[in-house]
Amino acid sequence: MPYRFADPQAEALPLHLVTSDGLDEWLATQPEATRAWIAASGFRGAIGDALLLPGDNGLPATALAGYGTAQTRRRTRFALAAAVPRLGSRCFRIASGLPAETAAEEALGWLLASYRFTRYAGTAAESATLVAPEGLDARRIEILAEAEALTRDLVNTPASDMGPQELENAARSLAAEFSASIAVISGDRLEDDFPMIHAVGRASTRPPRLIDLRWGQSGPTLTLVGKGVCFDTGGLNLKPGASMGLMKKDMGGAANVLGLARAIMALDLPLRLRVLIPAVENAVSGNAFRPQDILTSRKGLTVEINNTDAEGRLVLADALALADEETPDLIISMATLTGAARVAVGPDLAPFYTDDEPLAAALAQAGAAAADPLWRLPFWDPYEAKIEPGIADLDNAPAGGMAGSITAALFLRRFVTETPRYAHFDIYAWQPSPAPARPKGGLGQGPRAILGALPQVLGL
Repeated sequence: MPYRFADPQAEALPLHLVTSDGLDEWLATQPEATRAWIAASGFRGAIGDALLLPGDNGLPATALAGYGTAQTRRRTRFALAAAVPRLGSRCFRIASGLPAETAAEEALGWLLASYRFTRYAGTAAESATLVAPEGLDARRIEILAEAEALTRDLVNTPASDMGPQELENAARSLAAEFSASIAVISGDRLEDDFPMIHAVGRASTRPPRLIDLRWGQSGPTLTLVGKGVCFDTGGLNLKPGASMGLMKKDMGGAANVLGLARAIMALDLPLRLRVLIPAVENAVSGNAFRPQDILTSRKGLTVEINNTDAEGRLVLADALALADEETPDLIISMATLTGAARVAVGPDLAPFYTDDEPLAAALAQAGAAAADPLWRLPFWDPYEAKIEPGIADLDNAPAGGMAGSITAALFLRRFVTETPRYAHFDIYAWQPSPAPARPKGGLGQGPRAILGALPQVLGL
């Protein structure tokens, strides 16, 4: 498995993390030959620098990895991971320079740096391995890396091979691995009981469905709801080509909740988990839902359709209504919902919404600790009027274009009325350019923060 630390007994080269501003001090303790080798190599201790140092026999005897400065580390998540591709395929053991407060983050980054999506081309190159630093929960870090890899694989797979059926298959595979139960609602029952999920997905040749996974026999109850729009053309409000290009990732919410579910089950957390994924393709055909249609949701609320490209909130709304009927201790929805969220906070931050102050504080704290950055945006009650069109209870695409992420979140909140604790994540699920431990492509955003907050929030 690529997301494993090396055997603690493995033969490993010592690896020293050296900062840019600490390089001279470190060099002062080294033999003259070592100082000459480092000077000739151009190693400066910058993030991403890496250097093998030869022993008396000419073979590598130790290694250096640049750790930058305090300022550059503040700007760089997983700073050590930047050096991993330059270290070859050897095994390493960190000998010095790793601060205890960042050890878990850097160890996780090392594992994530080995991720490659090779389903269609190439092979996974052998990557440098690491003996887990002492004092860390190595298995937990491995589980986090495996969960992230699942999320990335799902998002990176093109819609031709990741439609509603394939997303169901991925959920079934996960359920089988952890002895979870799974039910799938489709066809006439979906049309009758989840009319908005059916309306969004009915135009596709690949039928819509609602995936319902359950795991755990005791403990507090957690329901995760993930947007599973496997491809979004925009429907009759067809997207322009530039906007449609990345729409294979519109099931990023589903991919993230499945990755989170994998981590929860692998860690055997003492809770009862439910995962709901409305899996659809928003396509164009003669029976596609139309602008100005009025749909009646599972909850009974009517929704005026003013843009068929605002479909994610429709499928989530029916799934949230079902989740709310059981009044779990906590509901979390995750979705690649709005471009407005990207305009507000960019691709790195995952905005989230909640009315629960202790939950918000726990998520923010856990996100910082897990190198999974979040930013809270408000359920701003004065904007409620924007989602009330008059002709129906709700408007799926308020005119004006302002506060689009907030109005989408307010729309979803209308479907969670019985459950006291609810949080919604409007994520991007995509890394637009390569960064340490994060190649360009699918990305997990929020699961590590949520996982870290659960003990406090649910009293585990």
